[in-house]
Amino acid sequence: MGCECSKLASCCWEGQIGPIHEAQDPDEEKGEVSDLPAFCEFTFEQLRIATSAFSVENIVSEHGEKAPNVVYKGKLENQRPVAVKRFNRSAWPDSRQFLEEARAVGQLRNNRLANLLGCCCEGDERLLVAEFLPNETLAKHLFHWDTQPMKWAMQLRVALHIAQALEYCTGKGRALYHDLNAYRILFDEDGDPRLSCFGLMKNSRDGKSYSTNLAFTPPEYLRTGRITPESVIFSFGTLLLDLLSGKHIPPSHALDLIKDRNLEMLTDSCLEGQFSTDDITELVRIASRCLQYEPRERPNLKSLVTVLYPLQKESEVPSHVLMGISCNGETMPLSPLGEACLKTDLTAIHEILEALGYKDDGGAATELSFQMWTDQMLETLNSKKKGDVAFRNKDFSAAIECYTQSILSHE
Repeated sequence: MGCECSKLASCCWEGQIGPIHEAQDPDEEKGEVSDLPAFCEFTFEQLRIATSAFSVENIVSEHGEKAPNVVYKGKLENQRPVAVKRFNRSAWPDSRQFLEEARAVGQLRNNRLANLLGCCCEGDERLLVAEFLPNETLAKHLFHWDTQPMKWAMQLRVALHIAQALEYCTGKGRALYHDLNAYRILFDEDGDPRLSCFGLMKNSRDGKSYSTNLAFTPPEYLRTGRITPESVIFSFGTLLLDLLSGKHIPPSHALDLIKDRNLEMLTDSCLEGQFSTDDITELVRIASRCLQYEPRERPNLKSLVTVLYPLQKESEVPSHVLMGISCNGETMPLSPLGEACLKTDLTAIHEILEALGYKDDGGAATELSFQMWTDQMLETLNSKKKGDVAFRNKDFSAAIECYTQSILSHE
C-alpha cells in the first residue's frame, strides 16, 4: 500500500513520542563467523605490497588522499581482498595502546561487521587491515545513486542489520562506536549491509570521536567531548533520518518537521508507493526516540533490534536482488533488449522492436518516425548529461539551461 502525503501529515502523533515497546523477540542467529582467519600482525612491507605501494588508485576513503587517515583497497599474498587504513603518523604515538585497542577489536567476528583481520605497528606506522567489501557505502547508494534509489525494503534491512551489529559489539564489551554515519556502512559481495570495524577505534589516541558537522553531533558530546553508549544511539537516529529522507538532514530540522507534522518533507519522494503510513510513522517514532536530548531517554540497542525486526519487508528476497547488483562475481543476465539499451545500440533496439511486432506509423503525418524519435531522445539525453556535469561543477546557470533544453526537446 502506498503512502500518500496527505495521509502522512495526519498520521503524526500530537507531539508525543512515547516509549518504544519491545515486540516479540525474533529468533535471530547470533551471526558469529568462524571462517575468517584469526587476528594477526602484518609487516609494513606486506601491506605496502598489498596496496601497490599505497597507490593513489587504490584509495577508497571518503576524502581521498586529503583525509588524515587514508583507507586503501589491497590484496594479500593469499589473494584475500582487504581494506587497509593507514593512520596519520602522529595519531597513535603509544604503540602498546594501539596494539591493545586493535587486538580487542580484532577478537570480534560477526556477519554484520566488516571484520578486523589484523594490524601493523612498525616504527611510527599504524595500520589496520579489515575485510574489503566490494559494493560501495550506504552514502553512495543513498545520496549518489546512478540508476535507481535504494528500495524501501533494503533500507529497512540496513537499519536492522546495523542495529544488530551495534548490539553484538555492545555484548562483546565494545559499546562505543565513533562517528557512525552512512560512510561507515558497507555492502558485501552478497549485497548485505555491514558496519565497518574501523569506527570501533578512534582515529587517534586523543582525537575527536566525531568528524562530521556539529549539527549531527550528540548534544552531550558537544558539552563534554566524551562519547557514551547513548551517543551511539543518537547517531543511529541520524542514520534513520538519512534512510527516511535520502538526504543528510540535521536532526534539529528533522525534529521540527516531525513536530509540525510535515512528514512529506522528511520522506524521500523517490520511494513513494513503496511504504505504508504505518511504516513511516513507526520509523519516525523510533528515530525521534533515538534523538532525544537527554541520553537516558533514548532506547537501548536490544529494544531497537526488537522493534525493527517486524518492520522488515521482502525478507525472503536476497539483498543483491533488492540492490540490483551482481552476486559473487556473477553478472545478472539481461534480456537482448536490456543488452541493447545498456549499449545504447539504437539499431539493435529497432530490430528487436520490429521482431516483437512494432510498426513504424510512417503514414501518419502527425507521428514521429522511429529515426526522428531516436534523434530526439539522443538530444534529450545529451542535454541532461551536460546538465548533470554542470551541476556537479556547481555551474548552476548552465545546469538550468541544459535541463530546460532537455525538457523542451522531450515535449
